Amino acid sequence: MSDLLKAVDSHDKVCIFSLPVAKRANKQALDTISAAPDPGDTTESASQLSITLEPNDARHLAALCGQLDAHLRQLEERLSVVIRNRSNHFTVSGNADAVSITVALLETLYSEACQGIGISPESVHLHLQQADLEHLAHHRQQNPSSDVEPITVIRTKRTSIKPRGKNQQSYVRALQRHDINFGIGPAGTGKTYLGVACAVQALLDEQVRRILLVRPAVEAGERLGFLPGDLSQKVDPYLRPLYDALYEMLGFETVTKYIERNIIEVAPLAFMRGRTLNNAFIILDEAQNTTREQMKMFLTRIGFGSTAVITGDATQIDLPKGQQSGLTHATQVLEGVEGITFTWFANKDVVRHPLVQRVVSAYDEFEARSPKLERREP
Repeated sequence: MSDLLKAVDSHDKVCIFSLPVAKRANKQALDTISAAPDPGDTTESASQLSITLEPNDARHLAALCGQLDAHLRQLEERLSVVIRNRSNHFTVSGNADAVSITVALLETLYSEACQGIGISPESVHLHLQQADLEHLAHHRQQNPSSDVEPITVIRTKRTSIKPRGKNQQSYVRALQRHDINFGIGPAGTGKTYLGVACAVQALLDEQVRRILLVRPAVEAGERLGFLPGDLSQKVDPYLRPLYDALYEMLGFETVTKYIERNIIEVAPLAFMRGRTLNNAFIILDEAQNTTREQMKMFLTRIGFGSTAVITGDATQIDLPKGQQSGLTHATQVLEGVEGITFTWFANKDVVRHPLVQRVVSAYDEFEARSPKLERREP
């Protein structure tokens, strides 16, 4: 038949397509192929790279691609590239910079899959949002034959935690290598959570004998009055974020047992004077609400075999007006002191809801435009 194309299905039904329709379909397919980036094109507007991910493991590749290739589609939509794959061979087409970034992310995600770290749309979103994409692209261009930078993974009793982005990775490495560490940045950047994770890992590995949770008892603008209970119960509301992280990593029963045995200790900042803390992992949270005297007192409590983590957000100071924050004062006094590290987080490091990052950026821009606006000391 010159004018008709016949196709017989499994039920012996005849489906008839007109030849012009088939020709149009073929023409559209040819147009699509001709529009695809040329592998030999070296211009900035179009590029194509092919990679082979090793080892060739079907289970890990399935985790990388996601159900119905959902993870690959997510990368395509965000970075405006085209990803084609056959087994462990991947080809990425699109803008040259976007292609380099996509390849780096594929290698990073596959490395996580091979380490047994689960990959979900949420984790892919965090990689896209939080990872220093420019750094990944630059790293690949400068070291085309090298592997992706090793990922620092914190393993606790109930979960494995992988820091997101360059700043979080640097922060965790600093906690593991130095005795006094400052983590300063906006809310939602993982300062406290990663500090607790490193403390739990150090305790489980028997690097320290106990964990101390310290926080200044400063209310955020509201006066709640006197709180009932003993000392621990009075301080509990202020340390709830730390408890939440501990419950997630160790479990409720284990945390309760450790608190009863003083392996995990709640220590109000006001009662720290005179103590020497040996073989302990000490976390001072909300340090922006310490005074200059309190910060100096806390830093001089550190004993042998101890690690101290001081976290805070210099833009959320709840001290009385006119009183300088001990955190901002310490950054000026201790800058350049050997053995003390400072990790500065930015808005791009926020790992909460995407709107949190926009809220923080909006406040920063507003305050930058309104220098005469009455505000607290930064």
